[in-house]
This record gives sequence, C-alpha cells and structure tokens, in this order.
Amino acid sequence: MPLRHVKLLLGVFFALLASTLVAGRAEAANCNYATSQGSTGPANWQTYCWLDFAGYNNTTARSSAGQNFSYTLPDGTVMTFNMKVSGANLTGAVSPSWAGAAIGNTAFLGIGGRPILYQTAAGTTTVTISSITLTPPAAGRISNFMLVAADGESSNQGESLRFQTNGGAWQMLDQAGPISGSVYPSQSGIGTNTFTTTGVAGTVGAYVVGSTNPGQIVTQIVGGGLQGVMFAVRFASIRLDTQIGGARIQAADQFAFSINATGSGATLASGTSSGTALGPFPAAALSSTAALPLTLNLAMAGGSSSPLSRYESRLTCTNGAVSSTLLPISVVTTSYNFGSLQFGDAVVCRFTVTPFPHLTLRKALGAGGRQFNSDQFTLQVMSGSAVVASATTGGSGTSLTNPATPPTQLVPGTSYVLTESPAGTTVLSQYTATMVCTNAASTSSTSLPAAPGAAITPQMGDVITCTITNTRRPANASLEALKRSRILSDPANGASNPKAIPGAVVVYSIEVRNTGPSPVDLNSVFIIDALPSELAVGAGLAPSFTQGATASGLTFNPSADLRFSNALTPPASFAACTYTPVGAYDPNVRFICINPKGTMAGSSGSPPSFTLSFQSLIK
Repeated sequence: MPLRHVKLLLGVFFALLASTLVAGRAEAANCNYATSQGSTGPANWQTYCWLDFAGYNNTTARSSAGQNFSYTLPDGTVMTFNMKVSGANLTGAVSPSWAGAAIGNTAFLGIGGRPILYQTAAGTTTVTISSITLTPPAAGRISNFMLVAADGESSNQGESLRFQTNGGAWQMLDQAGPISGSVYPSQSGIGTNTFTTTGVAGTVGAYVVGSTNPGQIVTQIVGGGLQGVMFAVRFASIRLDTQIGGARIQAADQFAFSINATGSGATLASGTSSGTALGPFPAAALSSTAALPLTLNLAMAGGSSSPLSRYESRLTCTNGAVSSTLLPISVVTTSYNFGSLQFGDAVVCRFTVTPFPHLTLRKALGAGGRQFNSDQFTLQVMSGSAVVASATTGGSGTSLTNPATPPTQLVPGTSYVLTESPAGTTVLSQYTATMVCTNAASTSSTSLPAAPGAAITPQMGDVITCTITNTRRPANASLEALKRSRILSDPANGASNPKAIPGAVVVYSIEVRNTGPSPVDLNSVFIIDALPSELAVGAGLAPSFTQGATASGLTFNPSADLRFSNALTPPASFAACTYTPVGAYDPNVRFICINPKGTMAGSSGSPPSFTLSFQSLIK
C-alpha cells in the first residue's frame, strides 16, 4: 500500500464511525459544478454536475436493501437511484482525492461536497447503481440524459476500473491530464456497454466517459492501494456569460446575468461581472437533464450607478452540437425566451453590453485659481443650437463646486460642440483655456477634440471625459471695446421707424471696459474710431459720456478730450489728431480720437466701464 494512502485511513475510520443513516431512506443530495477548468480540463467543464456522496453510508449501502439516493438537480429535475455495495469498503471523499489525482488537480477543480466514492482499503469493490429515475419539473420533459463516470483517484499498476451500463454505449468525453508527464492508463470498450481502465505504473491521467439513458450502472473498483470513482449527470448544457464592449459608463456599473425557468422564473444558474475588467466573466452554467423552457436575462447588479437603458445589450449563442435548436445572433435584448435545449446541445451564449456614447464635460482651474473670486463658468454640450447638457460652477478662489456636467448619453454618429461661457460678470478673456479629452474605450477610433469650441462625433462604446482648464492671465489692465449703433431719424420718416438711408442720423455708442485687475496708467486711455466711408461726422457729433454700472474713474471734456483726423492711416497719438471738421457733418473726417482723463480703475469682478455716444450722418 503506497504511503500516500496510509495518511487518509484514520480520517476514513472516523467517518465510518459517524455514519448513522437508516437503511431504505432516500438520502437527499445535490450535484456540484467545478469552479475552474484546470490546465487540462475540457472546454465544457462547467456542464458536468458531479453527484455529491457526502451522505453515503457504507453500512446501509452494503445491506440487502442498499441505500436510496435522491438528487435535486440544477434545473429542478429529481434523480433517484438505489446503490448496493459489496467488497472493500467505501466512503464519500473530497476532490482531489490525493495530490497525484488528475481530476481536482489538473481538471475539474473546486468540485464541492464529496463527489468521490473512495475505497478505504485495498481490494475489489462492486457498486451497483440501479432503478435510475429522473423526474422533470412540471414544465419540463425528459427524453434523453447522460450519466458520466470518471476515475476519481489514479489507476496505477495492479488497479482497474470497469463500468457496465444497460444504456447507450460508452462515449469518451474527456481525458484529464496527469499532474506531470503524459502517461495514461490503458483503456478499452469505447462504443460498447463495458468500459475498462487498466492501471499502469507512474503518474497517470484519468478518463471521463458517458452513457445515455442507463437504468443501471455496475462499477467494479480494483484498488492496489486506494481507488475511487465519480459520477456526473448531463443532458444538454448552456452557458451564459457577459462581455462589456468599450467601457463602463460609471466605475460602479456591474451586470448580473442568469438562466431562468421560463414558467416559474426560478433562477437555475447565475453570474455577475466584477472589478474593472471588461470580461468575459465566469459563466452561469446549467447542465440540464430535462427539456425545460429557459429564459436568458440581463440586469444591472446591485450597487451600479447607471440604469441598464444606458447600455445596448446584444445576445449571441453558438452550439457545439449539430442541432435544430434556434439560436439568437446579435439580438438586441435583455430578456430572451430561449425555449428548450435538445439532448446533446452544448450552447454557449453571451450578452455583449455596449454603452451608448456618453460624455462628461469638466471644468478645472490652472495655477492661481480664479482671476476674481466671483468668476464662474457655464459648460455646455451643444447639438446645433440645442443645449444637450450644461453645468455652472460654484465656489471661489481655487475651489470648484459643480465642476462637471453629468455623464450625458449622446446619439452615435451625431456631431456635438463642447463650449464654455462666462457666468455673471466673469470675463473669459481674463483666462487662457485649454481642453484635454480622454476616452475610457481605449480601442475606439473616435477623434477627440483638442480645444474648447471644437466638435466631436461619438460612436457606440465611447465613454468620453473632456476637461476645459482655465488659467488666469497676469494681473494687468485689460481693455475691451464694444461698438453699437441705432438709427435716430431719416429724411423720409423722421424719428418714426427710421431707416438706414442717405441722410439718416445714426447714433454710435462705444463702450470701454477694464476687465483686468490692475488700473490703467494716468491719462493713457486712447481710443481711435475709424469711420466707415458711408458716414460723416462734424460739429453735430453731440458727444455723450456716461459711466458704467461700475464707474470707470475717468472724466471726459469734449473740448479737450475729443479730436479728429483726416489722415489716410490711423494717427499714432492723440496729439496727431489735428483736423478741424467743417460743418455739422464733414465727409473728410476719417478718425475720431478720444482721450478721457484720469486713471481708469481695475476690476474687482465687476469691470469698470464708460460709454461714449455720438451722432453721424449716412452719406
């Protein structure tokens, strides 16, 4: 007996002492999936539901009546059978049964419960599983199923396993690789009703075989040290997973996906996304033994920030078997009535969840924060003239509140313009503005804008964040001028609804603001207004000087601070304006020169200003 087995005997002995089941009672149990494929497991590893023998009672099973088992399978089917054991004793054991076993170490990792019928001493054991009956749930039917048998330990020299079925001939389903090397026991009987594994020396792999619709399975276990067998149930299988296309809209967004019984709504298998990866995520796997109508569902997992409507979900399924089962291909849905599986189906389905394009426009402040504490900014995402999203900042100094629009769902293929505007008395010219955009969908081909006012045309999967950073300019004086006009009268209509016709009198207003924080040097405000060739001014100018809401601090005396020039080029200084107009409207005047006196105040958030108005004549 190899030393590796001796270490298990004491635990087995106490397990036997603790067995107290009554003969003839049906031991209720379940079956369990592996939690990981392993390095040599089959691609459909999640479709095997391994019978749990935690309730096995060696005394009961060796009685004349045997031990009855009842399993409630994942789809609600109830499987019952009777087990009789003779020869060397058995117990239920965990997987892997030891460090050298293939199943549990290189394939089908993490099977729960005690899925192995395991010898407690060397010898020959015969296990007869009979009266195998499957009762489907009310909405299902069973026309076919498969019982799977596997080596639960390792078949070495002098050891063997023999499985006899009165159902369909044995099929080779998988070969679980050895923990090292490439040696397998010899095997025979595939395509017949008796399959035999004969052990060989060394570290070996294991075989997994299946028989359809058996009513009885007789297993002979020959152990030179210890030996074990495993059984699983299969009819057809379906796996459902989820892949995120592009990116999550919010980091907290996660997706729950499930396979449900259509009639009752009961969840038969489920899974969820997690972390920051895009998947695919571990599948919800169902090994079904009944033709039960199924529905595939997708929902947002608890704690998500976005509703499912912000994502487009497409379902696609493939089948590893040749079957007439109808499969969805890129169907836009979050709940799909799949119908019933057929025997042998090996269906793999995936919800591909892609966010509709979303954009967040953010505001940031550069070094030094605001020019003035009251400065605020309005961010806007525009589609044509329509405002799709907006946010106006709060706070003061370097602090920003409400600094971004919410993540806003956009229409793929539509152009949007990203802008900002001043709020209240803010003057954008007091800042230099830059914009940087990022896309959480790293493989997207969408071209990102590089400056405020630029456009973007998003596509499906885009989750874009653009940040406009405003950096205040140096604290200097900064003058802005705005010119307006209104028609005062015309020769035909007088002052009643006058028109811009020859002889009409037009009032021009020039507003000057200091948007910078520093005052202007004494007497240095010098304004040159170039007249259009269609206008004439002269003694009829009738100048008017008014202070703004915040006074400029300047004074204006028309006789000293207003001059004219008839030069072809703008005069270089106020002193260079030396022309004296002839008459009320002199067509020879080309420039009006204005030089109010004093020191124009700097802005403290509300720019100081003044307005000079004068009359002109349309020639």
